[in-house]
Amino acid sequence: MSTESSEIRHLLTFGGLRAEGRLAAQLWAAFLTIGAFLVWYLFRADFWMWQFIVLGLWYVGLMWFGIRWPAFRILFLTVIGIAAIGVALYQSGYTAANNVLLYYVLQSNAMFYWMSGAILISAIGYYRYLFSGNQSAGDWGHRFAWITVALGFAGLAIRWQQTYIGHPSWGHIPVTNMYDAMVLLCTTTALFYLYYEGQGKNRGLGAFAMPMILVADIFLVWVGVAYHQNQIQPVIPALQSFWIKLHVPCEFVAYANFYLAAMVGVAYLLRERAERTGSALVRRLPDLNKLERIMGSMVMFGFLFFTAGTILGAVWAAKAWGGFWSWDPKETWALIVWLNYAAYLHMRSNKSFGQHNKGRKLAWWAAISLVTVTFCFIGVDLFLGGLHSYAKL
Repeated sequence: MSTESSEIRHLLTFGGLRAEGRLAAQLWAAFLTIGAFLVWYLFRADFWMWQFIVLGLWYVGLMWFGIRWPAFRILFLTVIGIAAIGVALYQSGYTAANNVLLYYVLQSNAMFYWMSGAILISAIGYYRYLFSGNQSAGDWGHRFAWITVALGFAGLAIRWQQTYIGHPSWGHIPVTNMYDAMVLLCTTTALFYLYYEGQGKNRGLGAFAMPMILVADIFLVWVGVAYHQNQIQPVIPALQSFWIKLHVPCEFVAYANFYLAAMVGVAYLLRERAERTGSALVRRLPDLNKLERIMGSMVMFGFLFFTAGTILGAVWAAKAWGGFWSWDPKETWALIVWLNYAAYLHMRSNKSFGQHNKGRKLAWWAAISLVTVTFCFIGVDLFLGGLHSYAKL
């Protein structure tokens, strides 16, 4: 049997897990299988080929994450539990105007404000841990990062239900303006940070990830208050498409990993400086080789999803406008981002790329790439316009 086949069999049979871990993984597999079957059974008459494909991809992805990352199971069930209460209240005829629980907690905007508080506390906790070594502060930063993710995803699920309230024809996945997009970015980035933190068993990088997420959250609150994008509005016909549910998640997984890679690049440069000066930061950050590997993994994972998202976006463009590519500003900048990270990965694998300071060069590259990604994500919408300027303020 080949090595690859052995690894797949090892995963499917829950090999390497303790007895209690195997039981939990088996229960997770049973839960997902029953859930996927129920979704198929209830909605099979309305499904077409791509929806069956999406259901299968979600099933495989959630199964893999849940088996590989036990904490994800708890998060998933927590999000479902919180969202189910909010959705049930709305479906029972309650609104934020006549229900205190919805008004202060379970309506999406309230949850996003609670999420903002969690981000702030998490960022302070991680920052204090990095510069003072206070383990308790790091633990609180970690806990509130999980709260951030749970509130963000549950809030988005409830907001999806809210799009149907009073205006059934308005119902849509909540990723169609800058406000919703920033919520998704904050939540997805925090989730992937927690995954990498769990893999590396080091909380020092939280002082780079969560403050960056806090900046995005401040922008989120600003566009909500100043431009009223926290109010649910109908979407333009081009966004009333099934393809948005494929294209957008891929792009945001990519953005999350690119942003985290930039922050790991900054951490690499500070760790390198700390080694020269004898700073205490050396004890609270992973070593340089591990930081370079984490940064490379983030870029590679982000690049794969950005490639998939770009291809799906081209298919969507062909359906909406009759052509796969039109050199629209957003498309052009997406190509620039793709070429940038393709070059990064090429240089990372190139043995002649300055071996004596290769990590430093890649760290600077990842950090500076933050500008390119941010302009593609936000700048094009705000300043250049074009066919993709749905999030223009």
